[in-house]
Amino acid sequence: MSLATRCPVCATAFRVNREQLAARGGRVRCGKCGNVFDGVGGLLEEGNERLVLEPSPQLGLFDPSRRAARSAADQDAEGDEVVVEFLAEPEPHSWRGTLLWGFLALLAAAALAAQIAYRYRTEIAVLAPSTRPLLERACRALRCEVALPRRPELMSIESSDLQADSRRENVIILNAVIRNRAPFPQDYPALELTLTDETDHPVVRRVLRPPDYLDATRRTALPQGIAPGAEAVLRVFLDAGRARATGYRLYLFYPQ
Repeated sequence: MSLATRCPVCATAFRVNREQLAARGGRVRCGKCGNVFDGVGGLLEEGNERLVLEPSPQLGLFDPSRRAARSAADQDAEGDEVVVEFLAEPEPHSWRGTLLWGFLALLAAAALAAQIAYRYRTEIAVLAPSTRPLLERACRALRCEVALPRRPELMSIESSDLQADSRRENVIILNAVIRNRAPFPQDYPALELTLTDETDHPVVRRVLRPPDYLDATRRTALPQGIAPGAEAVLRVFLDAGRARATGYRLYLFYPQ
């Protein structure tokens, strides 16, 4: 026995049977608007009104011909399956590409290490003295030098005095002791000697570089610098000219 029910959304009435209502607890789908509703609650009495009935939307589920056609369409769809791009398996990279990227990364790391070694060659030679010969050979090819450290805060003038030369007129003698307080060898510093008058105003100022105040014997050891904790004793003869000085100032520095 067929019954009639009405969709509460589009008000379309269609026939259903008891088996359809019992299959899903009375839930049916409207064939016009697709709304799923309670078919039992929407049952109509056909004797009271003239109904324009639509075919049951669920009849296709029991139609063998439509079921076969749908199965064939599903098989065709499966044969033409399209894989979404982001779900697809990535293709494996070739070993040549991986080898090339590895070589480029290694080359970049070597170039960076060479730049760091060039920039901090002095510090590297201090921290690892065994690397100094290698750095010096590399610098000869690059036309650079591995200079000794220059830390003026670790250099000090331990003592100094200035006196006139009794045998030569207008000649003064500067005696000084320079101490390297660093735990590593350092380059010889430059010295600035300033002669002052009675009011402590500068009269003569002179800058003495290591070749100026080192004797011929110690000039040959100039590249080795002052050893750690060692002292350099200086005795320099200077022509003061006609300057009448009564005092002096002496300090050390490293020129830029």
